[in-house]
Amino acid sequence: MIKVIVCDDQEIVCQGLRTILNNDPQIEVVATAHDGIELIPFVEKLQPDLILMDLKMPVMNGVQATQHIHQSFPHIKILILTTYDDEEWLFDAIRSGASGYLLKDTPASSLIQAIKGTVSGETYLDPAVAGKVLSSISEPRQSPLKKSSIQLSDREMEVLQLMARGLVNADIARELYLSEGTVRNYTSAIFTKLGVNDRTQAVIAALRHGLVNLDI
Repeated sequence: MIKVIVCDDQEIVCQGLRTILNNDPQIEVVATAHDGIELIPFVEKLQPDLILMDLKMPVMNGVQATQHIHQSFPHIKILILTTYDDEEWLFDAIRSGASGYLLKDTPASSLIQAIKGTVSGETYLDPAVAGKVLSSISEPRQSPLKKSSIQLSDREMEVLQLMARGLVNADIARELYLSEGTVRNYTSAIFTKLGVNDRTQAVIAALRHGLVNLDI
């Protein structure tokens, strides 16, 4: 059973998401909160597998709450669900530790799939958001980080490319005929070399620096 906490400042949204998610036999909404301050005690007590996080909330917004929770409980996945698709919210959320970013017009079936996939280690970006990421990457940047300055081995590059395609460690292991433990070691080395903490940040960094190609 995947334990989920929903955090949104609108009660009707919280209740609607609770109803939708609890209809899936593998998901249980164990609590709802309306801002980051209200959320944190629930997280400490219930230790959910995933938090479905809104962004624009009073008292403590979703970015601030994501940063606090990711620092204190890095094993808990945070999936952003918001109406905001601008780059500022997106990159702030990713930098703060969000594992994925979806818009509220996402179909219920896709949301459920994203929750299950995120808990399994996959990365989910709404297509509209992903398009903005790619547009941002194509714009001129100050002091760009060159490929040559990131010393990834050929195998690490292969793992990173598959990671960018959304494959989890088990899938990467099958694709490259490696053990999952070896893939985890490569993933850890990639995070260190890119200066990131999780898969989503690694994919964003790789896209920004032209290390991988991602067809949206």
